[in-house]
Amino acid sequence: MRPVRIWLGVMACLVVLMVLVGGATRLTDSGLSITEWKPVTGIVPPLSAGDWEAEFEKYRQIPEYAEINSGMSLSEFKFIYWWEWGHRFLGRFVGLAFLIPFLGLLVSGHIRKPLIPRLLLLFVLGGLQGVVGWWMVKSGLSGRTDVSQYRLAVHLSLACIILAALIWTIFSLSDRAGEPRSKPVRAGAWLVLGLVFVQIGLGAVVAGLDAGLTYNTWPLMDGDFIPKGLWSLEPVWLNMTENIATVQFDHRIVAYLLCAVVLVHAWQLSAAGSGGRALLLGFVVLLQVLVGIATLIHVVPISLGLIHQFTALVVLAIAVWNVQQCRGRDRLIDA
Repeated sequence: MRPVRIWLGVMACLVVLMVLVGGATRLTDSGLSITEWKPVTGIVPPLSAGDWEAEFEKYRQIPEYAEINSGMSLSEFKFIYWWEWGHRFLGRFVGLAFLIPFLGLLVSGHIRKPLIPRLLLLFVLGGLQGVVGWWMVKSGLSGRTDVSQYRLAVHLSLACIILAALIWTIFSLSDRAGEPRSKPVRAGAWLVLGLVFVQIGLGAVVAGLDAGLTYNTWPLMDGDFIPKGLWSLEPVWLNMTENIATVQFDHRIVAYLLCAVVLVHAWQLSAAGSGGRALLLGFVVLLQVLVGIATLIHVVPISLGLIHQFTALVVLAIAVWNVQQCRGRDRLIDA
């Protein structure tokens, strides 16, 4: 199983890289620079001056250019184009990096039968992620100047599900398994993992609304713990995803809640003899909170924005591993 674990470990790293490149594409406002989806022929970038002018003309037809980037030069367009092209190219590369080794390992007998359905599901999810990515981009090509925050949240959440599934599978195939813990400890591990997913989803909505560019103070939001206008939209539920103040407030509150839950769960782990894992989990969550605060008060520079995204993925990976350890041995190792 060692070759399979190494391959899946490389795939997990590629997914992390894919998310970070996507984050950089978002932070550089490059995501709408390619206005067509060509899964196969799109791998070839513009090769001549005429090709570049044709791509630039397509970009000039969308609202983002007309309302935000009017007058952009061709060299400026090339900068954002290459970010989006690189993100799409990496997506294609990740697909091939999964498929080719999968077939090789399958033919060589390294992949056991019980693992095949799980790996095929991962491949399908990877293909679906490409479709969701275009679905997200398409939302910003007409009627608005940016992609839908809802679709952005779906896109990022699916990437995190794929990453979590990869990590889960890697540890399922490891000879080193944790000891099953009591129901309260296992429940605590699952609660931490669930809150991490929720927080990442909220972070995507924050990014989609550019909510991190306002209320750039901490611990108060421009002088108030509960900002004014928190429930100003009608119907009320729209505030959760459309109101910048509410979206950022929710992201902060869930961060505090996650810290509190992790503190209690760390105590559970320590009492159960897993003090090292408790310390690691507490450390990475605290680090993520500190990076988030720094990102906010510095008005989301690209460097801190990407570090914040990366540490979120680290927290997710450790939370998945923690659940695995609390559950004990996965049956795949004995299959």
